[in-house]
Amino acid sequence: MVVNQRLPEAAQAAIDQASALDSRYGRLESELIIELAIDRFFPEQIATVSSFGADSAVLLHMISEIDPTLPVLFLDTGKHFAETIEFRDSLIGDLGLTDLRIISPDRAVIATDDPEGDLHTRDADACCAIRKVEPMNRAVEPYGAWFNGRKRFQSGTRKQLPVFEAIGHRIRINPLAHLTPLDIKSYLYTNELRKHPLVAKGYLSIGCQPCTAPVNPGESARSGRWAGLAKTECGIHLTADGVVRRPPGEIGVG
Repeated sequence: MVVNQRLPEAAQAAIDQASALDSRYGRLESELIIELAIDRFFPEQIATVSSFGADSAVLLHMISEIDPTLPVLFLDTGKHFAETIEFRDSLIGDLGLTDLRIISPDRAVIATDDPEGDLHTRDADACCAIRKVEPMNRAVEPYGAWFNGRKRFQSGTRKQLPVFEAIGHRIRINPLAHLTPLDIKSYLYTNELRKHPLVAKGYLSIGCQPCTAPVNPGESARSGRWAGLAKTECGIHLTADGVVRRPPGEIGVG
């Protein structure tokens, strides 16, 4: 017997809203999507999440041109490359963004579950759960929606990525979803944006240092993430019904 389980009312409302927004506005230019989301769809209820990775400057530059006071949420996992932290601080200064908010894992959880800092070598999903997913859920809790920089070309799991999608009772917005690698390269060049220093060394998708490797010619941009593991995303995912499921999954940083 099949039992129909109804979604919580708020989660269903978010699904309906995301579907309507994506149908009507999902094909607009990235900058216009961002402007509408900030000024019309989610005024005073929206932030952006940034990994300050290989091409994070594109989304952050677009936002800075529209509202440089928008909160920028950065998950400091404690495992980032030093170059990423330096890039973050320099880029924030370049763009005049005024509200960087750094979110860290729960110290008590780290002390209990990963006291030696080597959990990633035994259970990468569990490491992502405590260093990325829980802090991410905490970071977006005050908002009705958030931007992130994911794009369809990055991996097979993102080929059908919508611009607006429901995550629990919130809306995740992917304004760069339709952009191509050439679009990204052209935008960076045209706007003379700072590049992450590791890109020149072959890192085309940059996450935590222990789980990120350079990409070989011809491979997808995210092939250097969790190389050698059957894993392509951060490992745990809040679905439309608000349930945490693993694996696979993604938290949507970019």
